[in-house]
Amino acid sequence: MPRGGLPGPHDVGKVLAFGAHPDDLDFGVAGTVSAWVAQGIEVHYGIMTDGDAGGFDPAHRAEIVAMRRDEQRAAAARVGVSEVHFLGYPDGYLEPTHEVQRDVVRLIRMLRPDVVIAQHPERNWSSLQMSHPDHLASGEAVTRAIYPATENPYAYPELEEAGFAAYRVPWLWLYGAPEERVNHVVDITDHVEAKLEAIRVHLSQHPDIAATERFVRARLAATAAGAGLQAGRLAEAFHVVTVNSPETIAGF
Repeated sequence: MPRGGLPGPHDVGKVLAFGAHPDDLDFGVAGTVSAWVAQGIEVHYGIMTDGDAGGFDPAHRAEIVAMRRDEQRAAAARVGVSEVHFLGYPDGYLEPTHEVQRDVVRLIRMLRPDVVIAQHPERNWSSLQMSHPDHLASGEAVTRAIYPATENPYAYPELEEAGFAAYRVPWLWLYGAPEERVNHVVDITDHVEAKLEAIRVHLSQHPDIAATERFVRARLAATAAGAGLQAGRLAEAFHVVTVNSPETIAGF
């Protein structure tokens, strides 16, 4: 259990979820997002790269960025998310630079979410595909941005001057975590169809929908079983970090 506990249903009004590529959030957290939206929680997506290195059909190269943006907007809509923010970095070249961190800080300060979701910055050796270098870089950039820069008015002072006031993020939820880091699962059984609908939209990346769905369901079932949920339940896993609780003081 993270210090300060997990947020209750009445503690979360807004969520900002980051993914390195279009489709990362749909595979990682769309079931949880669907459940939150059903509770009336506002969710925004932040997509770090344009996904220009994705796809399989050479005929799509000239239009792949537009295709993947359209796919991500449509996938987000399947789980009730209407706001998708594209940071526009090249696919495969993402690094946790100060330029990237500044963009993350700007978006967090603008939206002021109760929960920020990001990919885990630690490599997961049980599934190297989950630890794509862009995933790790995205998670690291978001984690660095949250503390200390987002809450320090003297970090990237041009943002403060532009009206993006410092903000203390309460919770960071990391997905794609190594198994030993997982400390919370969300039962998404009632929202799995919305999640799968979101994944189906990404046809440029996953043309074999049947195989993809079998893989996703098996992983969700394994997560639920590992957490001791009743047979037949499906779940998404997180490493939840309390960043600022009522007990938090500056720097600790």
